[in-house]
Amino acid sequence: MRGSKFLTVVGLLTIAALVLAACQPATVEVTRIVTEEKEVEVTRIVAGTPVVEVVTATPAPAEEAEVTYPRNETLYTSGKQWGPPTSWNPLQPGSYAMGVIGLCNETLFLYDPLKNEYIPWLAESGDWVGDNVYEVKLRQGVQWSDGEPFTSADVVYTFELGKLDGVYYKPLWDWLDKVEAVDEYTVQFTFKEVRYQEWGNTLYSVAMVPKHLWEGRSEEDIVNGDNLPPVGTGAYLYETHSEDRMVWKRNEGWWAKDALGLSVGPKYIVDIVNPSNNVALGLFLKGEMDLSNNFLPGIATLVEGGYGVQTWYDDPPYMLSANTAFLFMNTTKKPMDDPAFRKAMAYAVDVDEIVTKVYGNIVQKCNPTGLLPVWEQYVDQDVVDELGFTYDPDKARSILAEAGYQDVDGDGFVEAPDGSKIELKIIVPFGWTDWMESIKVVANGAQAVGINLQPDFPDFGGYWDQLTGGTFDMAINNFGSNMSDTPWTFYFWLFRNPITDVMSNGNFGRYDNPEVFDLVVELDKTPIDPEAMKPVIAEIQRIQLTDMPAVPLWYNGLWAQWNSTYWTNWPSAQEGAPKYLPCTWNGYWNMTAILMLTELEPVQ
Repeated sequence: MRGSKFLTVVGLLTIAALVLAACQPATVEVTRIVTEEKEVEVTRIVAGTPVVEVVTATPAPAEEAEVTYPRNETLYTSGKQWGPPTSWNPLQPGSYAMGVIGLCNETLFLYDPLKNEYIPWLAESGDWVGDNVYEVKLRQGVQWSDGEPFTSADVVYTFELGKLDGVYYKPLWDWLDKVEAVDEYTVQFTFKEVRYQEWGNTLYSVAMVPKHLWEGRSEEDIVNGDNLPPVGTGAYLYETHSEDRMVWKRNEGWWAKDALGLSVGPKYIVDIVNPSNNVALGLFLKGEMDLSNNFLPGIATLVEGGYGVQTWYDDPPYMLSANTAFLFMNTTKKPMDDPAFRKAMAYAVDVDEIVTKVYGNIVQKCNPTGLLPVWEQYVDQDVVDELGFTYDPDKARSILAEAGYQDVDGDGFVEAPDGSKIELKIIVPFGWTDWMESIKVVANGAQAVGINLQPDFPDFGGYWDQLTGGTFDMAINNFGSNMSDTPWTFYFWLFRNPITDVMSNGNFGRYDNPEVFDLVVELDKTPIDPEAMKPVIAEIQRIQLTDMPAVPLWYNGLWAQWNSTYWTNWPSAQEGAPKYLPCTWNGYWNMTAILMLTELEPVQ
């Protein structure tokens, strides 16, 4: 829950949320949850053993008693913040407090992944007015929360900040030539080289900052300062924060009231720092939390058991799909450098067992391409029919045998074609119990076809060092496969290049194929038009499924559950319900979650 550094426009804006929320324990289910008001039965077998745990909601800290927010005006959330809020700087995509981008600092456009549409926001329009010139028309009448007008000078200043070392969108200037204010509400971007896919992603990902407040700051303060209190154009103002929460208050002067006829329902948003998923569950069941973007133990049982818990779908998989979990194999090591061996691994993994037994059907088995359901139109079914894979141990054994892998010494495990022993490990971080149980399934499948693969659980630091440093054998990861406006971000992460000593933003297996690298660049330079993009993507998929540099396994869920005790009209798949993403993770407010707030209504 997790190219150039510019991919962080999607990747790093959401990485903190996805690392800490999308991959949280998914197999530790409880059979009895005790809260102050009621006792809830949640029955599930985990890895063959019933787990019993008592969870009591943690009381608010003593100082919180001094501040009481009207319950019918306050939305309580949790899931993004796993530690005390420390930054309100939108230039720090991995660490800013919940809502900084989206509730406070806004973007030029929003993007709706369910409709595949860009929504004009601070920008009234954006158009290509030349082969390499993009023109943005800004809304008039937008104000910063201190009363100063938002103008083209702020847009130019925000993008010029990308020239500073340490600003995550600095690579934009590798292909952007200049940004100019044509007039007070018109901005033109002139490009050295047009990269349509990256640019479309930029338009809804980079949040604007106020020039009149930032231009006097030092470079150090701009890049690393906490920016407290933040000044934005958004629907909410900074109210307060403490060790265990971030509090926003409605901006009654929000520009969208007059310009778009929109107003947000909750007067206050209190985001609770999440100490553990089980504590979050206790708070949720007591009605002290309205929207949880944590993984909550036993959610399927709670949805079906009449406890007032709601999710996007009323039945499996309950959640929307947010990213793809991949089995990465280190192609710089034998036998993972052999495409036949990698293909055999694809056939050896029983993903259905992971979906049903590890996750209890709250995730989905993914398409052989790994593309998320929102990108279904880009799957070339002819390529998948020809080269796709499914769980088939006999096929895995056959591929290994044809490639020369044989059990020479009779120990039940194959040796490499050169006769050398194969002894491999697959790693995930200790404590990420869903992934820990999942790699046991992967290892068992490998062993069943004769591959000596053992699960290993280093701490997160050790896992990350091995993964990014290229010393691992196999690993599960999903950090950059997130939902976005274009599958280019997915392929840019999967086939990240150039290959360096430390690969921190994708292509962890160090798959080296200039042909596919060139195709990803070609896709980036292709206008945002599905019919123009599909032929390039089909070529990428053919290489991907032929060489199998990484095996897509399952779609990790967009963990989101809510109740209607205090707020109603939540977005969901139900007919007539709003269709926005119910998520507080980084990057999701500008993927329509802000519009969710305009639909919420207090229960009378």
